[in-house]
Amino acid sequence: QVHMVESGGGLVQAGGSLRLSCAASGRTFSRYATGWFRQAPGKEREFVSAISWNGGRTYYGDSVKGRFTISRHNAKNTVYLEMNSLKSEDTAVYYCAARSKSDISIAESLYDYWGQGTQVTVSS
Repeated sequence: QVHMVESGGGLVQAGGSLRLSCAASGRTFSRYATGWFRQAPGKEREFVSAISWNGGRTYYGDSVKGRFTISRHNAKNTVYLEMNSLKSEDTAVYYCAARSKSDISIAESLYDYWGQGTQVTVSS
């Protein structure tokens, strides 16, 4: 079982930056691929980024490519999402998720564990 808690969300002006953290419990977390998803009001949850178990592979959604960076520190059981050049359309609740496989996926149905989410609001 893996329990995940996101932090780092908040209110930021357009063009600004935030770093989200996802702290996980469970000794097996370091072997799991992890992803970030987001859900804006009235919209479906969408894939943002994912990272393989050892950080060797990363993948980004088109809307965040070049602006967001995902990383992980397995010794700390933590995954990060560095968000730069934020836009108003990045406003959403951001969720981290882990899948009990080592490689990444963009499909939320393939993730087994989810955090409760953290709100990111970008003012224009």
